[in-house]
Amino acid sequence: MSALSIWLLFIAIGLGTFLLRFMFMYLFGKIEMPDWLRRALRFVPAAALAALVFPALTHPTGHLDLSAQNFRLLAGLGGAIVAWKTRNVLLTILVGMALLWILEAAF
Repeated sequence: MSALSIWLLFIAIGLGTFLLRFMFMYLFGKIEMPDWLRRALRFVPAAALAALVFPALTHPTGHLDLSAQNFRLLAGLGGAIVAWKTRNVLLTILVGMALLWILEAAF
């Protein structure tokens, strides 16, 4: 491909991405969202975060590992308990990382 073709491709993809996102925001700014959709959209950030974190905890070596030797999973469970009890993001991160470092150092 020529340099011009590559730049045109970048511009086309960028415009397409912008238009998709802009139209979504523009349309939802103009119309009233149904209550059921508003309630459903509240769960999107949590679902996206879970989709990113869950594979890293359960598949650290590329295959499913639910054993006690999976320190990432154990640290993640410890962090989840702290998050559930305290609802403090910073404390959750600190406890999860501390657990991971302690487990890796001890074993």
